[in-house]
Amino acid sequence: MGCLLLITSACSQEQQDKVQDAASSILPGKGNLGGLPPRIDTVYVQKYMAANPAFKDEIEWGKKFYKEREGRLGWFRNHELLPHAERMLGVINQAGKEGLDPKDYKIVDFAPLLAQLKEASDTTARNAVEKEIDVALSATYFNWADDFYRGTVNPREVKNIDWSIKRNKIKLHKALMTILQERDSTYPYYEFEPLHPEYDRLREALARFRNMQRNGGWPTVPAAKSLRPNDTSAIVPALRRRLLGFKPDGTANPAEVNATPVAATSQPGQQPAASSRASHRYDTELVAAVKSFQEQNGLKADGNIGSETLRLLNVPLQERIDQLILNMERWRWIPKRFEPSYLLVNIPDYKLHVVENGKEVMDMRVIVGKALNATPVFSDKMEYVVLAPYWNVPYSIIDKEMRAGLSRDPVGTLNRLDMEVVKGSGAKATPIDPTSIDWANLTEKTWKYTLRRRPGPENDLGNVKFIFPNSNDVYLHDTPHDELFNQAKRGFSHGCVRVEQPLQLAEYLLRNKPGWDQTKIQNTIAEGKEQYVSLPEKLPVYLVYFTAWVDEAGNVHFRDDIYGHDKTLAREYFST
Repeated sequence: MGCLLLITSACSQEQQDKVQDAASSILPGKGNLGGLPPRIDTVYVQKYMAANPAFKDEIEWGKKFYKEREGRLGWFRNHELLPHAERMLGVINQAGKEGLDPKDYKIVDFAPLLAQLKEASDTTARNAVEKEIDVALSATYFNWADDFYRGTVNPREVKNIDWSIKRNKIKLHKALMTILQERDSTYPYYEFEPLHPEYDRLREALARFRNMQRNGGWPTVPAAKSLRPNDTSAIVPALRRRLLGFKPDGTANPAEVNATPVAATSQPGQQPAASSRASHRYDTELVAAVKSFQEQNGLKADGNIGSETLRLLNVPLQERIDQLILNMERWRWIPKRFEPSYLLVNIPDYKLHVVENGKEVMDMRVIVGKALNATPVFSDKMEYVVLAPYWNVPYSIIDKEMRAGLSRDPVGTLNRLDMEVVKGSGAKATPIDPTSIDWANLTEKTWKYTLRRRPGPENDLGNVKFIFPNSNDVYLHDTPHDELFNQAKRGFSHGCVRVEQPLQLAEYLLRNKPGWDQTKIQNTIAEGKEQYVSLPEKLPVYLVYFTAWVDEAGNVHFRDDIYGHDKTLAREYFST
């Protein structure tokens, strides 16, 4: 009964003892009450849940739950309260581990209800209390589960949250039946557990980071000139405590906490006294820790500490905790199960992952949209690989970047750029005389043609593009500017995603299409004629936005909030 007690608000020990005594007579094995169990109709559910603002959004789940079970109680068997109730209320009491607030789910004070149940003098009174407890427990579950499995923020209802991934379609009344052992499920609802291992690893990281916070948090590393391996600097002790001051579980590492502090007279960049130079040396152990930190924060892992490494070292611990919680929330929005095979682009990580039968078989760097041309967050299905593609120039580029040149000399400008104006598309496209167009006064409404760059080595799409038809007109493609993949931050495109290894990706996607090996692909590209090749099966594509994740080895990775989506979500999440 400990968990039942925890759900009550501010109970004294005397009250807790009273509740435990009251509940002891209705737990399994505690008495042999007779009479037919009461029934609950949807009118009763509607009235009860509508009376409490916290339950109003869950009314339909409650009605479906009791309608499907023909009014039978869920949490009682032969007038005895199931142990699942205690388990559920205990989970709610620990909701803080999920980045949720337990107070949001402690809506009902069960202590007086349990006392009434014990004191009920007749069947009618007892049945009335059983009904109320049962619906209260169900409503409490739906209130918690809706947030835990579907998210506290609905991204489709918040205007500025960019998230058009297909929805998590979990049916909460079915999940509750699984908990009550009335149906089987491949999902861990009966254990009150998350649906994705990625979420679970973030939850474990949240516990570690909160341990760090309870143990004093990490220190600020003072500003200094660039620090290289084997240098000596007054900032090294603080750097050691920042990176080596905690054990893997987030508790303090005594060896580092008690290390020689930075001398009060030492200034960043100033040579420390000879007696403390050993403790101020940027040694091999610390260099290895810095390289790991750099790799886990999306930087070049060279061990050299410059301004960017220093900036990320000094991100406040609370900010990182909030970042973990926000990304846990995003995993609640993800469909409860991915398809066996799919492509996933994590935009802030500038990385494409190819998953086949549940295992990653390939990954590569990508270039995404710059902040003003953000790559949208959505999901769709890839249908075509296009070899030797044309690049259709967006009107926005014509308007902002090409209008002046086209107005002065349309023929010369297009010839220099290897472009043409056509009417129609594909094989039916017909050339248009560019001098017949009033480029100076052109508007998006009057633009009725297509300006495109011909296939070739300078084409902005490179040799290959990958089409998953969508209203955003976003796709994956090659690029002639491979040098940009060497940059740590790769936000350079107008919104589409440029891939580092397009020929390898094309070969993989066409591996089950007879005749389309690497030689065939390259020969087709060399012909310089655009060709669409349909995939044997449509392949799901997810363009997602995760700024924090934990790899299978337990390393926590962070990335910058390049589009400000974390800030937008934080305003919604932490204000609810």
